[in-house]
Amino acid sequence: MEINDQASGERKLECSDVTKCFQLLESILDGELGDSGKEILKDKLAKCQPCFEHFHLEEAIRDVLKTKCTKQPVPTELADSIRQMIKEGK
Repeated sequence: MEINDQASGERKLECSDVTKCFQLLESILDGELGDSGKEILKDKLAKCQPCFEHFHLEEAIRDVLKTKCTKQPVPTELADSIRQMIKEGK
């Protein structure tokens, strides 16, 4: 049963179609829906607490991955050492 009190501006506490909503939110985060997606997102997040939480969690994870997963050059000596170990079967 969905708990929903739209008159008081509260979000519903259960999502009626979690899988579909999460796919929609991820499409929006991926930039696949453009400006129309922003309006859908704004409306969805205002009405549904699980979607609100999932969106912000996904957004935070993506932000961390963008800042922490950077391409770093490997020292030549280390790469050569690893190659040599592979050749020797160690």
